[in-house]
Parts: sequence; structure tokens; C-alpha cells
Amino acid sequence: MYLNCHSYYSLRFGTFSEVELLEMAASYGLKSLALTDINNTSACLNFIRKSKDFGIKPIVGIDFRNGTKQQFVGLARNNEGFYELNSFLSRYSHDKLTIPNIAPEFENAFIIYPLEQVMQMEKTTFKTYEYIGISIEDLKRLPFTIYKSYTDKLVVQQQVTIRSKRDFNAHRLLRAIDNNILLSKLSKSEECRETDKMYALDELKEHFQQFDFILDNTEQLLEQCTMHFEFGNDRISQNQSLYLESEEADFKLLKELCDKGLPKRYANPSQKVKDRLQIELKTIREMSFVSYFLINWDIVNYSKQKGFVHVGRGSGANSIVAYLIGITDVDPIELDLYFERFINPYRTSPPDFDIDFSWKEREEITEYIFGRFKNVALLAVYNTFKYRAVVRELGKVFGWPKEEIDKISVGRYQKPELDEFGALVIKYGKLIQGFPNYVSVHSCGILILDKPIHYFSATDMPPKGFPTVQFDMIIAEDVGIFKFDILGQRGLAKIKDTLEIIKYNRPEVPPIDITEVEKFKRDPKVNALLKAGKATGAYYVESPAMRGLMQKLQTQDYLGLVAASSIIRPGVSSSGMKQEFIKRQRHPERRKEGHPILLEIMPETYGIMVYQEDVLKVANQFAGLTLGEADVLRRGMSGKFRSRAEFVAVEEKFIANCRARGYDDHLTFEVWNQIKSFAGYAFAKGHSASYAVESYQSLYLKCYYPLEFMVAVLNNGGGFYSTEHYVHEAMQCGGQVEAPCINHSDHPNIIIGDTIYLGLGYLKNLEHYTVKRLLTERNFNGAYTSLDDFIDRVLISIEQLTILIRIGAFRFTGIAKAELQWQAIFKLNASKQRTVQKQLFKPDHKTFVLPKLPSNWIEDAYDQMELLGFTLYDYFSLIDEPFKNSIKAKDMCGHVGQVVLLYGKLVNTRFHEASNEKLMRFCTFIDQQGDYFDTVHFHDTVERYPIHGMGVYECYGKVIEEFGFCSIEIIKTRKLALKPDPRLN
Repeated sequence: MYLNCHSYYSLRFGTFSEVELLEMAASYGLKSLALTDINNTSACLNFIRKSKDFGIKPIVGIDFRNGTKQQFVGLARNNEGFYELNSFLSRYSHDKLTIPNIAPEFENAFIIYPLEQVMQMEKTTFKTYEYIGISIEDLKRLPFTIYKSYTDKLVVQQQVTIRSKRDFNAHRLLRAIDNNILLSKLSKSEECRETDKMYALDELKEHFQQFDFILDNTEQLLEQCTMHFEFGNDRISQNQSLYLESEEADFKLLKELCDKGLPKRYANPSQKVKDRLQIELKTIREMSFVSYFLINWDIVNYSKQKGFVHVGRGSGANSIVAYLIGITDVDPIELDLYFERFINPYRTSPPDFDIDFSWKEREEITEYIFGRFKNVALLAVYNTFKYRAVVRELGKVFGWPKEEIDKISVGRYQKPELDEFGALVIKYGKLIQGFPNYVSVHSCGILILDKPIHYFSATDMPPKGFPTVQFDMIIAEDVGIFKFDILGQRGLAKIKDTLEIIKYNRPEVPPIDITEVEKFKRDPKVNALLKAGKATGAYYVESPAMRGLMQKLQTQDYLGLVAASSIIRPGVSSSGMKQEFIKRQRHPERRKEGHPILLEIMPETYGIMVYQEDVLKVANQFAGLTLGEADVLRRGMSGKFRSRAEFVAVEEKFIANCRARGYDDHLTFEVWNQIKSFAGYAFAKGHSASYAVESYQSLYLKCYYPLEFMVAVLNNGGGFYSTEHYVHEAMQCGGQVEAPCINHSDHPNIIIGDTIYLGLGYLKNLEHYTVKRLLTERNFNGAYTSLDDFIDRVLISIEQLTILIRIGAFRFTGIAKAELQWQAIFKLNASKQRTVQKQLFKPDHKTFVLPKLPSNWIEDAYDQMELLGFTLYDYFSLIDEPFKNSIKAKDMCGHVGQVVLLYGKLVNTRFHEASNEKLMRFCTFIDQQGDYFDTVHFHDTVERYPIHGMGVYECYGKVIEEFGFCSIEIIKTRKLALKPDPRLN
């Protein structure tokens, strides 16, 4: 009987989920129900999926509105009708059009106009699919309208938006947030009515007792609507099923690509390689994943033709087929990758391929995909109301001062302190927390389907310019839609840019084949960088945590890096398995402590779960679950799946099987807790191996072409550390780093020999057009010879010219900055009438005699800090107090257990909440010699000795050692004072 129900996907309007809507309907004994969110279809598929659990026939549609004004409700008669409604809404959404008063002609959808709308339009003729909606409130005026005689066109349109007074209050708050106004200013036209709720069937019939034919009409309309999608184990893949014209042609092409790639990857393929290839091809064909592999190959092949660098990772990196056809560069035979992790007969979803491209090239790849394939869209993700954010919004709605809002949002209050409004903010903040707030674009998911996208969802057109569905990854997989992951990252851009920089800066170097990873893996110099933790700038291995881990593990080969890439992940680390792995790696005698069955299952990792496939292996071989059940377990560890009934059932079976096999509960729950603690975070081994390949490519370039590599790092926005630190690293690598110069610098950084000129783009307040004019003039007419020459050739304001003078961009003239500044003021003021038109003759310049203006390097350092954000001078030389007796970072391991003093310039700092909920801090510093040292600050130190931004600190504490890696447990810190700017005296 309910044709117009909203969930909270009627954004900032609805007040409960689609599942709660079904629960309420079931409690009222309803057998059919329509979900019609406002200009949105996000909840439709999950509504249909869950309806079976409640014994309710699902009907879906769209509530078409302009703002809050309802134009009409569209109900899908069937799947084709859903397609029609989605297509209609999408057209208006993409072009930001107003929904018309009259719906278009639909072949498979019903249209219901609210009584108010038909009265305003004075609509008197209705097509077969058009109806008039009557709510309980409308019954009061229906008898006094001409529409009372339209007995075959009247249906119940009792809108359902709220359940209770509390929901109504929440609804009003959401409307005020949406309109960014005080609650007291909210117009009634922006709200639903307090009667817009669901009534028991008996009560509904009582309201309509004088118009029982309306109930009959509604019943008949509902009976005509049938939606069908397959979910769960019954679903079939909705992805594009054919790459060519037939399954036979697809498989033939895939086999040909494998045959072509085989001699390139394996000069003398072993029988193991051949057998693995045949098994994979057979399984891929039987499971209808051939087109999935070919589409990924097509995308990668296009990128190679364009000269782009890519990395293929994800569980699909366990595949020899993916390796042979070039999707990945990971040898599954060398690494003994677990075939069943990425594909097995029980798995209904295709393997994951995460394909990384340079952040500069990702959009071109996306454009190619949308042009190459037919039914394509981006995947959505919903940003939900976070508690602090919603408290802030509610505070504004109630007109609170910012100080009060801040106090409540961070929890700095006592209940007795709260007034009436404060209590309401807390109450409704907790209620609204978790509601969807707005739809966004998934970071990497692209859908390529057989059917039109609108068969499943309406689409929006966000600023990226590509149609985006209105559901997320979880719902997509439920209905058999599996995303293609196309990502952009800076690490690949660094590699490509380094190769280009080497070409022009070192033309004598032969072309470098960056795909020769096998050579890089065996290079002792490259591996020495790993072992020493000297990987600054290299993708994924440069962070302090990774640097420390590699030193603890003594990582010095590819396999060791593969393991380290997964061990660093939160789950392995938090479960305590990271520490145990390091112990067994460093002390072989400890490896015997592992459980014999686990050692047999995972000999390479000493019986410790490190990779995602270890979950499959342990669940299958240790607990006796099928591979299908094991895969449910693995997937269940990642967020939303964990509450699913199928996951709970597998968890119970895991424990029951272990008991049946005679394991004691201590062992069973120890293994289970390990799985539970890390499976959702750990990488598949092939995924880790893919990261390791890219890391080796970066490390090779860092090892042999460090300056070119560091320029590429800087030009691509750095990485884990600040620009200042990468500049420091370039200096450590032997580079001479110069401030921007009008004759050598470009917008990005450039390198000439061993000299790096910082880019003009670093100058914070230098306008883009100034840089463009400066560079264009220099490129066409040569270097600038003097300040006068520059002023003659470039149209520039005194403010912009001052920036260039202060940074030292005219230092080639040999004239002091202070003198140049005065000369610039006099010369620009003397020629106020300036024009963009090129002058035919050089003007005569007056020479101004100025007194000697003293200056020193400290002024330059302060100018650099202001204009660049950092200084190129040694920061320690800027300290305005004497250094006490101290040790250097390289001497720490000779003072284990002792209290020492070190001086360090802050590189990085981060907070961590310990298990006791107290705040800790971890910092990384460099000493006067440029060597790293790390510090640990426990909660009492964090509060008493805070770290106030970049600078040099006196670090006093005890040297602690773990697996040969030393750090400082801080007792106290103090930031040292800088020499003052002499111009301020």
C-alpha cells in the first residue's frame, strides 16, 4: 500500500536505512513495498536484496523533485522500467536541468502525481500509466475536487519519511543543515509533514474506508510491478562478457597472447610453468573470466603504446596468465604464489587487478576506457556524517558560538554542564552519525558492463566529467558487478620523469630499460640501500616505519622486501605477528617454536600468517574449510562484510572444525584471532610483490642516478616527507641546490650537471602569469643580462619583482639584493606608463647612486624561509645558542641503555593512540651530519614537552635497541632558538 517511501539515501531528508524501512514494513504485516528515494537510486539494489529476508515483494522507483517540491513519483513496472526511470533522471542530473511538471512517456513505468500537483496544473487527462496520489491528509479535500470522480486513477500515496517525533526532529535538523540556515529559519516548505509515516494496514484502511476503491487500485498497481536481480551465490557476472565476437574468439586471443609472452618471460620454460599455464587457462575459461583478463590487457596494452609506465597488482598478480600477457610484472613461479588466492572453483568474483599509472596519465587512461568500451561508469562511494562533523553542523543550526561547538565536538564537556540545546546536539549527533551525507567518486573503481549502466542505477556527472553510478562497491559486488581498478600514483611518475631527466642531463648514458627488474634485484648496491634503510624518495619503502623495519629484518633481497611490504600493514603489525616474524627471521632457532601444522602450511614465513592467501591456506588446510568458505572468511575481514550472515556461519564452522580435529581451544582461538586481527589489512603476496617491483625500479634509479631521481621526486610533489627534506636528501646525494634564478630556473625544478635549480613554482606569491611571461620571453629572446634588461623585456609589478630580487634570482649580476631592490623601485616608478607591446628601441636607464647597503647570509636564509617555506642554508648554523656535549646518530648503538643528548632537525612527526588510549608520539630527526634518528615520546612526555613544528630540537633520552635498530626514548625535548633576522634590529 506504500508507493512513496524514503530511506536516508534521500540525502539530508530521510531518517532511516532501507533495511530499517523493511523491518518496519514487516512489523506492520506488509507483503509489498516501494522504495522511492528523492532523485536517487542508491539503496534500490540492496533494498531488493534484503527484501527476501523479510518476505516482502520489493518495488523500486524514484521520487522526482525540484528541491523539496515533488513533481511526480516514478515506479518501475519491471527491470526495463527501472532502466527508463534511471535514464530519465540521469539526463536531468547530468545537465543540471529542472524536472518538468509532466513526466515523459514510459513504456514500463508508472507515474504518480501528487494531488497538489495535478490541482496546480489543472491536469484532466491521464495516460494509462499515470495516476493521482492521495495521502491521508489529502482525504480531507478530495471530496471537494473534480478528481473524486477519477475512480480508476486514484491510488494511495502516503509518503513515508519518518517513524516518530524523534525522526521528525532529526529530519528538520537535516533540512536546516542542507540549507545552511538556523533551525528557527527553516521554512515549512522544506520539511515533510509529521504525518508522513507508515501506519498499520488496519489503520490505513480505516482512513480510506470511504474510498476503498483507492486501496483496490493501489493493490492492483503493486501487483503489476515485479523486479528481479540475482544476488549472492545465485548472481551472475554483469561485467562485459565478451571482448571479441564470441567466447571461442576471446579464448583463442588469450591463448595466443600467452604463447607470445611465454618466451619473453621464460627463456626455457619448465614443466611447472607449462602445467601452471594450462591449469590457469582452463580455470579462467570455465569460470568465464576470459574477457575480464582481456579488458585489463587492452588497457595496459594501450598504456604501453603511449609509452606510459604501469604496475599491475592485487590478487591477480598471483596469475601466470597475467604475467605472460603483461598485466603484471610478478613471476608467480619464482615467488610460489598461491593460485587459489586469485581464482578457485568456488570463487564467483574475478581476481582483483589494481593497475597503477602515473597520476599525470590516469585521466587519459580513463578517457580511453570510456571511449573504447560501451557501457562504462565510475563507481561511487558515500561519505557519511562523522560524529564531530555532525555536531559542528548541529551547533551551527542551533546558533551556538564556535567555542561551545569546539568544546562538544572534541568531547571536552561534562553532562551537568550541558544546557537543553547541548543535550539535543549530543542526542541527535549520535542519531545522525553514520547517515550518508553526499555521494562521491570511488578512488579507482570503473565499471564496464554488458547491459547499459542505467539498468542498475541512475548516474550523476561529477566534476571529473565521467558518469558515476549511485551505489558503492559492496552493493556492486552483491549484484555481480566487479570493478576495474585504475589508480594514479606519484611513484610511477617519478620513475618516468627520472628516465627523461637522465636523457637530457646525461646524454652519454645508454637508454635504460626500467623493466629489467631481475637485474635490479641482483644488484648488490641496490640491495645495500634496502638493508641500510637509505630509500628516501623510493615508493613504499621510504617511511620511517619501513626504514626501521628493513633494518630490523636486515632486508637485502627481493623476497625479503616482498615480506616486509605486507608485514608493515596494520593488521600484521597489531596482531604481534610482525615482532614474531622478525625474531624468527633474525634467530633461526626460534622458527621451531611455530605449530608444526602452521609451519608445514607456511614454511617460507616460518609458520606466521603474513599474506592474505595465508588466511585461505590456514582456513582450508588447518581448519578444513572449503576454498569457497575460506574466501568468504578472507572477504569478511574487510569492513562491511563482517556482519553478513555467511561470514558468521563460516566463523562458527572454523571453530567447530578445529575442535573436531582435536585442537585445544587455546590454539584454535589464537589462530582465529590472528586471522581476525589482520586479514582485512594484509596484502596478497602477489600484491606485495608488485609493490616490491616498483620499489626496486625506484631504488635502482636512486642508486645510480640519485640527483636526477631526486629532481623527479621533487617535481612530482614528493612523497612521505616535506619538500625541504627531499631538498636535503638531494644535497646528501652530492647535489648543489640553488635558489630560483631568472636565467636557469623553469617552473619545475631542473638539473644541469650536478646543480639543481629550484623551480619558480616554489615561490609562494609569485603569480602564474609572471612566471609564464618571464619564461616565454627568455625562451624566445635569450637570457637576461641585467636588472634593466629584465625590466625592459618583462611586464612586471614592483611587488612581483621584489619577490624575485629577495630570493636571489638576480644574483648573477653580482649586485647586493638591497641595492637591487632600491634600483627596482626607482626604475619602475620612473617609467609608470608600461605596455605589453614589445619596444623597438631600448630605453635609456638612469643610474642611481646608492649608499653601501650591508647584508648577510642570515637575511637570505629568512627570505628563503618566507618565500620558499624552507632555507637552503644549514639549519644548524642558524641556531643562536651553543651546542652542549652530545652524540651523533651513528653512535647511538654504542650507548644502548644510556641516557644521551642528541641534536636533531625535525623531519617527520606523528601521533599514535596506545592500547591504554593514551597518546604517544613518534618523531624522525636528522643530526648535523644528515643521519636519521627516531624518537619515541610516551604520553607524559607528549604533554610536558610538545613538538612545535619544524626546527632543531635538543633530544634528551635513553637509547633503546630492538633487533639492532636504535632509537631514543625521550625524557625531555627543547626547541632551540634561531638567530634573529638582523633587519628587525
